[in-house]
Amino acid sequence: MDQLAQPVRFHSAHEATATLHPALLFQPPTEEQLLQQAERALHRQLPPPHAALQACVIIPAKDEATSLPATLAALAAQTTLNGQALPTGMIEVIVLANNCVDRTAAAVRQSARRHPSLVVHVAEVQLPRPQAHVGRARRLLLDEAAQRLEQTVGPTGVLLSTDADTLVASTWLAATLHEIENGAEAVGGRILTQTPAAVEPCPVRRIQLRDAAYRVLLRQLEDKIDPCPADRWPCHHQHYGASLALTVRAYRQVGGLPVVPFLEDEALWQLLLQYDLPVRHSPLVQVYTSARRCGRVEVGLSWQLREWESLTTQQQEPRVPCPHELVRVWRARHRLRAWWQQGDHRASTELFRLALAVEVPLPELLRQARQATTFGQLWGWIEATRGAVLPVPLGGALRDLRTYLRNGIVG
Repeated sequence: MDQLAQPVRFHSAHEATATLHPALLFQPPTEEQLLQQAERALHRQLPPPHAALQACVIIPAKDEATSLPATLAALAAQTTLNGQALPTGMIEVIVLANNCVDRTAAAVRQSARRHPSLVVHVAEVQLPRPQAHVGRARRLLLDEAAQRLEQTVGPTGVLLSTDADTLVASTWLAATLHEIENGAEAVGGRILTQTPAAVEPCPVRRIQLRDAAYRVLLRQLEDKIDPCPADRWPCHHQHYGASLALTVRAYRQVGGLPVVPFLEDEALWQLLLQYDLPVRHSPLVQVYTSARRCGRVEVGLSWQLREWESLTTQQQEPRVPCPHELVRVWRARHRLRAWWQQGDHRASTELFRLALAVEVPLPELLRQARQATTFGQLWGWIEATRGAVLPVPLGGALRDLRTYLRNGIVG
């Protein structure tokens, strides 16, 4: 109510002539308030979930009007592993058009009309500038999707993430659900790149293929030395936003997606590992993403492609973690896990050797082992304490990996 409109008895002579300071007339909303507004706006723009909903696909999008129609068409073409149509209502797609200046939302609505069999929702929000990044957008989407699935199928509901410039394979959803039915709580899909014929070929394609070979051979070697029961070979190395899935149960257990400006997918995966949740890098789950070098995030595939292009211009070879050092660390991890699982966390000659192998002080290793509730927590501390593995040239690393695998190395 305006001050002068109040009864005279509520005013002193001084108050009647006073004016408010301009700063008191308008207080701009805080960043937290703006985030809450965006969260409420997202929720308001979505209809109630279908009763049969089992899986929710989320897509953060910023100025993706050109890419999204193909992305949504690929999602509309999903089938079972046997090529049959999916049950009606079991899947929905939510696109968050955040801070867009193009027709992203309109493109999504047009695609929804073009593919009536696919349940597609789009919400438009304006995130405050410091929070206008993919980590915040993906977190908003995953939180909302988890709530919707909890209203239908419950904690076994599946959250799936992909990107606006990505085409999922026709069995992407079915293959993901297959891995989860077999015990995985989270699934990273194989992410391949595509370059349209009309676009100039990627100048670092050879480096990209050699790096992918290094990563896949590394996983094969790791499986021989310290195998993960839920993620046995054949597997791969990718668990990124273009193809990442997890159950609502796992999402709640780890406390949700970490809100960071980039590599939020990697941060989430590390949380899953710290909780010792069964995770799977499935070669059956595949997507094809663009090889554009002008991406929407500060650090991602487009950033990596630019880094490789810069090295090529300088006639330098990429450097990757040394296989010899990784073999030593994996062997130590295998033995350390067995020691931790025994539950008798006392100092011993074997533990002293393991502390040397992973390059952490023995007293601190003992203290952390006694405090950790999972082995993943203990190993996460070790990795943070010991630092990065020595980098070596990619070509030499590939030769070393092939030698290890050819010689039949085991743990």
